Amino acid sequence: MIDLIAHNLAPIMFTTVMAMLLLGYPVAFTLAAGGLIYFVVGVELSHISSEIRLFWPLLQSHPERIYGIMYNDTLLSIPFFTLMGIILERSRMAEDLLDTIGQLFGPIRGGLAYAVILVGALLGATTGVVAASVMAMGLISLPIMLRYKYNGPLASGTIAASGTLAQIVPPSLVLIVMADQLGRSVGDMYVGALYPALMVIAAYCAYIFAVTLVKPEWAPALPKEARTLGDGVTSLLVMIAIGTGLYFLGYHLLFTGIASAEWQLVAALAFAVVSVYGFALINRGMNLNVISRLAQEVIIVIVPPLALIFLVLGTIFLGIATPTEGGAMGATGALIIAAVKGRLSLPILKNALDATTRLSAFVMMILIGARVFGLTFYGINGQVWVEDLLLALPGGEYGFLIVVTIIIFILGCFLDFFEIAFIMVPLLVPVAQSLGIDLVWFGIILGLNLQTSFLTPPFGFSLFYLRSVAPEGQWKDKVTGQMRDGIKTLEIYKGVLPFIIIQFLAIVTVIAFPGLVMHYKGDAVVQDPSTIQITIPQPSGDGGTTMPSFGLPPLGSDGQAPAGGSVQPPSFGLPPLDLGQPPAMQPPAGAAPAAPAPAPAPAMDLSQPPVIQ
Repeated sequence: MIDLIAHNLAPIMFTTVMAMLLLGYPVAFTLAAGGLIYFVVGVELSHISSEIRLFWPLLQSHPERIYGIMYNDTLLSIPFFTLMGIILERSRMAEDLLDTIGQLFGPIRGGLAYAVILVGALLGATTGVVAASVMAMGLISLPIMLRYKYNGPLASGTIAASGTLAQIVPPSLVLIVMADQLGRSVGDMYVGALYPALMVIAAYCAYIFAVTLVKPEWAPALPKEARTLGDGVTSLLVMIAIGTGLYFLGYHLLFTGIASAEWQLVAALAFAVVSVYGFALINRGMNLNVISRLAQEVIIVIVPPLALIFLVLGTIFLGIATPTEGGAMGATGALIIAAVKGRLSLPILKNALDATTRLSAFVMMILIGARVFGLTFYGINGQVWVEDLLLALPGGEYGFLIVVTIIIFILGCFLDFFEIAFIMVPLLVPVAQSLGIDLVWFGIILGLNLQTSFLTPPFGFSLFYLRSVAPEGQWKDKVTGQMRDGIKTLEIYKGVLPFIIIQFLAIVTVIAFPGLVMHYKGDAVVQDPSTIQITIPQPSGDGGTTMPSFGLPPLGSDGQAPAGGSVQPPSFGLPPLDLGQPPAMQPPAGAAPAAPAPAPAPAMDLSQPPVIQ
């Protein structure tokens, strides 16, 4: 029995720890306790199984491993992006965006649903936190959608699914953690996730469009009396055209003296955006009425978050800033936006810092527990067990990706993405590398997978977040004063099912077309090792080797022209080199003649025993 445990300690340890996590025990302490307990068991069984390589002095490596977490520059961007998102959430940016974009899309069927999807993408690109996005849109948009006769499951499903876009839309915290665990650049993860994120957003909008064609009564347009900002889309299009013209003017005329193309682009964009935004502020402040009120409010509300997104992502994509520097600029920009709007107070700042500290400490504790768990698990050859298990799957890399997708999807229903990233991803990376899978592509697939698991009944986290803010029974509409039916839990589950199908199709598409992610490599030419040729100098006819001369005189030459008439470089008065003989050492002038060399010792006959005199 002891032999059986010793030879199967890796699967026993993994199964035990995962079972404790699924039962709800604290993640960090479960990982650390499991690592320490099985370390003791492994040391005691190390004399039975050669697969166990644990010994007591190995515990002394834990302090250095923990210090390695603290030295990690990549993880430093997590508190920056978290602070940025919380400040923007506390400054009621989601409320402004939903109201304005809802008015913009109000005249068309499904306009509120389109607004929720686009605001979910903007919140994902600024807050990066699923809970904040879902709860904000659930509190603001759901009552409005129910007020104007939207289908309950459609409204709740759209809000829950749009909130999960924070998982995959850069600068997502999921992508930061995934890049750290995969050992890849955060910038590469952001660039690689761009097309899949846009594809998911477009698929959500396409689904709403299909619903408005089949069931137009499920997503009606806003009535004219509800569109308080009036009409004025033409005015908005004109302002967009003017901004585009200002950009080209700045790029091709005003800022041509800037040497760097990246900074020239940034200067031209800043010139165009500041000009349009400033004109909208002047139009509102002085009541000029040059542009419509709708265009004015859309510009004033949308430009700050878009500028913040460019400040963070644009500088990272252009190579101007690292992700950590981009996060720091984003946090600073969020503070400036909140202060300019008059919504930054000491209590808000204190709450934001408290929440950021809690999340950062949460991540740090999980990482410490994962390091303790990893040391023991690798010491009992657990990674070999996982690798052998997954490499034995049929189908090669596609079989591996399908099985991993199923496993991560199931775990995502019970565990937070931090826990999955710190426990499962390090075990999957060696297998992915053995199969030749690009790790950035692999990370994007995992990110989409985790986004899907947030929607899955009955354990999807987005469903819990929406359930906590959605009215379940009868509720009174504060605007109309009427009593309305709430949203039942089963309706929320029913509403997210189409979006789960869309997510699965997105995962399949990214697996089938890796180019959606691989564009992060750019146009760099990758040298195929099989095409590299190494030319070795061939021996000359006299048995030597013909070597390049590099313009120097040949060895052994006296600097005279050869018979062919070609002029050789001068010898600078040095004697010719003859490498066929050992160098002759001449004694210096006035020195005593060297003593004759001693006679060689007689050869020893090692076949006979030595003669002792």
